Amino acid sequence: MIRIEGEIVINRSPEEVFDFIADECNEPLYNPRMRHAKQVSDGPIGVGTRFRAESAGTGRPVEMIIEVTDYERPRKLASSTHMSSMDIHGALTFDPVPTGTRMHWLWDVEPIGGQRLLKTLVTSIGRHQEQNLWTSLKHHLEEKAN
Repeated sequence: MIRIEGEIVINRSPEEVFDFIADECNEPLYNPRMRHAKQVSDGPIGVGTRFRAESAGTGRPVEMIIEVTDYERPRKLASSTHMSSMDIHGALTFDPVPTGTRMHWLWDVEPIGGQRLLKTLVTSIGRHQEQNLWTSLKHHLEEKAN
């Protein structure tokens, strides 16, 4: 198991950050690797909501199913993501701070098959990608407000 953890402060309210991230269909707006995401379950977003998404992989697109596993607006959003190469389980927490929201992420990554042999590489790439992803979200939300 690989653990990827970090945090970032976003100059927006916890409610705004939470709501934007909870709708996985927004991810292509701030994640250049995400080609598309679509909600495939019925009803409002909450525990059990499922999304089908596709991201750019190395050589071919990567399909994934993302399911919301905990939904405590605007404090905590947890999910489970399944891809052919790995499963990812974890949560985002949103804490108010004087400058906006401190968002913390904690993911447990379980490589599948041959990916298990690349644990060190997956850890390094995963940490770098998460930091880039959430920095891009920060810029998107803060620029959107101006």
